[in-house]
Amino acid sequence: MAWPALAVEPVLFDWFEYHGQDAAFEAALTEGHYRNPVLAGFHPDPSITRAGDRFYLVNSSFAYFPGIPVFESDDLVHWKQIGNVIDRPSQLDFDGLGMSRGVFAPAIEYHDGTFYVVNTAVDSGGNFIATAKDPAGPWSDLSWLPTIGGIDPSLFFDDDGRVYILNNDAPEGEPRYDGHRAIWMQEFDIAKLKPFGPRKVLIDGGVDPSTNPIWIEGPHIYKRGGWYYLSAAEGGTGPQHSQVVLRSRQVWGPYTPYEKNPILTQRDLPADRIHPITNAGHADLVEGPDGRWWATFLASRNYGGAHYNTGRETFLLPVEWKDGWPIILKPGREIPYVAPGPSFMSRGVAQAPSTGNFIWRDEFDGPELDRAWMFVRVPKQPWADLSAQPGQLAVHPLADGLDTLRNPSFLARRQQHLAFEASTALEVPTEAGTAAGIAAFQNETHWYFFGVRRSGGKDQLFLEKSNGEAAETIASAMIEPGERLKLKIAGNGGAYSFAYDAGGRGWRWLRQNDDGTLLSTDIAGGFVGATLGPYARDERDK
Repeated sequence: MAWPALAVEPVLFDWFEYHGQDAAFEAALTEGHYRNPVLAGFHPDPSITRAGDRFYLVNSSFAYFPGIPVFESDDLVHWKQIGNVIDRPSQLDFDGLGMSRGVFAPAIEYHDGTFYVVNTAVDSGGNFIATAKDPAGPWSDLSWLPTIGGIDPSLFFDDDGRVYILNNDAPEGEPRYDGHRAIWMQEFDIAKLKPFGPRKVLIDGGVDPSTNPIWIEGPHIYKRGGWYYLSAAEGGTGPQHSQVVLRSRQVWGPYTPYEKNPILTQRDLPADRIHPITNAGHADLVEGPDGRWWATFLASRNYGGAHYNTGRETFLLPVEWKDGWPIILKPGREIPYVAPGPSFMSRGVAQAPSTGNFIWRDEFDGPELDRAWMFVRVPKQPWADLSAQPGQLAVHPLADGLDTLRNPSFLARRQQHLAFEASTALEVPTEAGTAAGIAAFQNETHWYFFGVRRSGGKDQLFLEKSNGEAAETIASAMIEPGERLKLKIAGNGGAYSFAYDAGGRGWRWLRQNDDGTLLSTDIAGGFVGATLGPYARDERDK
């Protein structure tokens, strides 16, 4: 694709390196064990399906593009991203949306040779379904479901050939309290990709309506032993998050709740525990080839009691069936960082870079961007180029800042660790009016930009910060022009530090231990995690 005629020269980045080193990941793995989370960093709302001897998983991506990543595994533990459901700009447009809008909580199913993903495009179209014969793509254009409101749709294929669509929506009549929601179901014509017939409420409020439960959502139905099991998240996506289950002999109910709900939560544990995992819920269940069931679910790794910059991550645990009910984790038990794996787990294969401690480096020497990279909303022009200067990433600076509700020229990679370093090498822009460097980004109001610009015949290093107010420069320094430059962001919990190496003379700190809790979900709000990557900005009109 030809580049548009831009007056500003592109900025060249030589490489990008990410190094994660969390204390919670230091424990050695013994034979037959795996590490949680199985997808570290911002991988929320996992949904899973099995097709033959392989498993496929999707996550929410909100306003990032490409959207809805598709992962493949043969053992539930080792995952590889093979594609995205939303990979063409023509499918969706997120302009004008905050980062935590866009595509919420996809659900994936496989049936009779076809993969189905149902999802909600919040503030950008509503509920839709996409299909593919190959989960790597291409996926179809979106078929919209205008008669279904709410969020979190999922499909259930019954063994009599009937298909149903479930979702979270407002209850019948007026909600009794804030967070009062219901789970609805309707029959679905899988050939026409349309719901039909009456809709019915299966759960009103939650498993115990007398307690005014909030945010019943993420529903799935499974059939086992003649029972229909309806499982859903309850309690919101924060520390009170949980997973509950009900069952019925009939698909339309009535559904009876398990008397020992919830079947998964971490809200009953002491807040001062070491390496806490919180916010657990939004589970999806799958049966392995050996007949044992497993659950994927989201949870967060916190620091400082309430902060988590890595967002909501994907975890895996076995499901124990007891007295006809599925149990993911017994009350009072901590989600383990290391656990025994499936009987069919691949042996001797590292889980990095999906989880654990590792170094990941992109030399920008491939024909296409690595799947780890994402764009903030949908690019309207191809500003990231690997062909103009082979072995380097050429970024054509756009005028949009990180505070835009459009697409800034920023490549985003998930922060996967509480303790990490992210670094890059770049050629300093020779033209006045271009700023370039590395960014740490949570949303359009909470970010850092550590960059360089030509100013007064020298090169000016600067660190910009936005914490919900107007962006400000909190540190700067001058360096000699024409030198090769490396920039680094180092994070340790909520302490973020910024270093530079000009001309190969070694790392020097520009700013140390700044309050990086601004990148945490509890401070910045929303549902995403922090991302890091190269960024360039056209400043000619500023």
